[in-house]
Amino acid sequence: MPITVFPITPGFAAEIGDIDLSQPLAADDVAAIKRAFWDFAVLIFPDQLLSEQQHLDFASHIGPLETSIFALNKNAKLRIRAELADVSNLNMRNEIWKENSRLRALQQANRLWHTDSSFKYLPARASLLYARRIPPIGGHTEFADMRAAYDALPADLARMLTGLVADHALAHSRARTGFDNFTEEERNSLPPVPQVIVRTIPENRRKSLYLASHAGHIRGMSAAESLALIDRLIAHATQRQFVYTHRWHLHDLVMWDDRCTMHRGTDYDDLRWTRDMHRATVSDIANTCDQEGVAVATA
Repeated sequence: MPITVFPITPGFAAEIGDIDLSQPLAADDVAAIKRAFWDFAVLIFPDQLLSEQQHLDFASHIGPLETSIFALNKNAKLRIRAELADVSNLNMRNEIWKENSRLRALQQANRLWHTDSSFKYLPARASLLYARRIPPIGGHTEFADMRAAYDALPADLARMLTGLVADHALAHSRARTGFDNFTEEERNSLPPVPQVIVRTIPENRRKSLYLASHAGHIRGMSAAESLALIDRLIAHATQRQFVYTHRWHLHDLVMWDDRCTMHRGTDYDDLRWTRDMHRATVSDIANTCDQEGVAVATA
């Protein structure tokens, strides 16, 4: 039986049915999922019972797997496998973190609009987030359609953005929440990297804004001009008409295209209720500047 694709919003988010991701997938099903993914950019797979390995096996159909940034710290003790990002409020003993937890402070920036791994020279192609435990209220995830946001730009602004390059760094987004407690090893592992502000999605040739709270300096602009333009574009792209809000159900798997979406987690009582989410992240094929043919000098 072929998969079922049920649009939630026109052209942006869709639910996928008649598929069990815990089982090996037929080539036709993988191809159908990819076609839906290139069209919609956000896919929801409800009621999936997945082990860590099954989660990773499905993600590997989309591309090569990233290693979590938490594994960059050699002294870090990981609660889950290094190929999965631990997007939870739990410590190594599976207890809710304390108010002054370093990990809590580091992850506060997940509530800013961002794009996964844009701070890596080889950024993310897709993210696949799986809900193992969810809070009774709050903790939703919002997604912004950066293709639709680009299409709605004034023509003169769209022309001006073409070819612009911003430097992305994890430190930029964390600074917005007041976090600067990086180890020297972490800082050296994640220096600023260049990414274009407008990119083209190869599978459908649609142009998209490529933004994140990780973006800092725009090359050729002052720091103040850079921040003003980035904030202006993020405010434009996150208007209600471009945003889908996902209200999680237990065992949802949500997959999104990092090349043409931004997302953020919404507030919940993270000192009271458990939210245990695992994210597999798939690497893109090349840096965005290389993909767009934009030459950049070393920062």
